[in-house]
Amino acid sequence: MSALCSRFADGLHGTISVAGDKSISHRALIFGAMAVGKTTITGLLEGEDVLCTAEALRHLGATITKEGTLWVVDGVGVGGLQEPSTVLDVGNSGTSARLLMGLVASYPFTTFFTGDASLRKRPMQRAMTPLQQMGVAFTARSGGRLPLAVNGTADTLPITYTLPVPSAQVKSTVLLAGLNTAGITKVIEPIPSRDHTERMLEAFGATIVISHNEQNERVIALEGQPELKPQNVLVPRDPSSAAFPIVAALITKNSDVTLTNICLNPHRIGLITTLQEMGARLTLLNKRIEGSEDVADIRVESSTLKGVDVPASRAPSMIDEYPILAVAASCAVGTTTMRGLGELKVKESDRLAGIATGLAACGVTVEVADDTLIVHGKGQPQGGATIAVNLDHRMAMSFLVLGMASKNPITVDDGSAINTSFPNFVNIMNAAGANIQ
Repeated sequence: MSALCSRFADGLHGTISVAGDKSISHRALIFGAMAVGKTTITGLLEGEDVLCTAEALRHLGATITKEGTLWVVDGVGVGGLQEPSTVLDVGNSGTSARLLMGLVASYPFTTFFTGDASLRKRPMQRAMTPLQQMGVAFTARSGGRLPLAVNGTADTLPITYTLPVPSAQVKSTVLLAGLNTAGITKVIEPIPSRDHTERMLEAFGATIVISHNEQNERVIALEGQPELKPQNVLVPRDPSSAAFPIVAALITKNSDVTLTNICLNPHRIGLITTLQEMGARLTLLNKRIEGSEDVADIRVESSTLKGVDVPASRAPSMIDEYPILAVAASCAVGTTTMRGLGELKVKESDRLAGIATGLAACGVTVEVADDTLIVHGKGQPQGGATIAVNLDHRMAMSFLVLGMASKNPITVDDGSAINTSFPNFVNIMNAAGANIQ
């Protein structure tokens, strides 16, 4: 365990480059492995989660190397994976687990998955259910928890699957299984989720059609067994990682920072929208399209924030950002109500309970009612607590940001999990003016 302590910061300044987007990095490796030929990836996030995906794909037969700052994937083509000779250990990465479960489902061999202590507590049943409908069998612990075995089949059936709750990971699980399945696999989204998988499938040459049905639900139809063409992928910067310096600059006085090349996918900007409603001084600069994604630079200046009501409908576009939004709400004036947060209970930790317990320890008045989090902000929090983050990278970074604006230092009991998504977080924040030791 490696504790970190964050103390009051007298403003953040300069230009900040956060880590590459985690969601896009995972998918770039996977679709590169499914293409015929060499895919190059610039800006890949080299965090532990993404590196777990790369290593798993190597065991499945893809050749993945790093040449300077460039990553090169020599793909095996759709249908070309080989049976791994070892258990695939995906560490802390739920994304790796769910996406790779879908990827190997349509192959006539068994693939074993495991992960770290945190991931082994997280249920995988929502990803397993549609795969079972496609003809795939599983051997798993109760609740569909890792370690588990995917007993794949070459005779997977194309299905039409309606997502019971918004989930880009479950959607991607089905589409990846459908990639090597003859026929048309469809996913119906009553509430849209981030669409990186669809965008990248199209960029790699798959036949994918997106429409809306009579209920105005989003319908994604993928034609199976295409030949994917290798691409040169440029990974933009991760908006979920950018959330931490953005909120840090908003809640510390005399701050003025610019974050460069941030992915602003329309399904990822819920936090930006919410912070603007709270009165944040955020300016989007140099808006552009890079690859298949919306990108911009973001200027952030110290702001006086006010409490707002965040609707449940916004949750899919910012589900990973609620811990840091709760930090912003703690430093705002007034009550912020965040609804529809049930998904937070099954993340790397029970984030809903963890946020509430941690904020209360820092002197913030907070309530939890079912899947609603209510934070009563009164400006500067007291701080002075040690927070147990339970191997959760976003919880660790959120409370370190809170320490930058609190009267007393805040310590997180273990900062090592930050390496899963934002390896240079401490150095980047300290270079901008934070005091994290």
